[in-house]
Amino acid sequence: WLGDALKVKVAAPPEKGKANIAVVRLLSAQLGVSPAAISLVKGATASRKQFSIEGLSEQELRRVLP
Repeated sequence: WLGDALKVKVAAPPEKGKANIAVVRLLSAQLGVSPAAISLVKGATASRKQFSIEGLSEQELRRVLP
């Protein structure tokens, strides 16, 4: 965690949405939710992104990903 942001690094290249898909898969696996429950809200082509995770509050997210 870096303040209010979670820093995530994936090996997928940032081209044609491959890195975004890799982040969704990573979050899905770590949080135990379906990839369909995770949606990219903002920053599709930027290095800073905002995702929405259905069914988890920010508090629950911080507890699962310390």
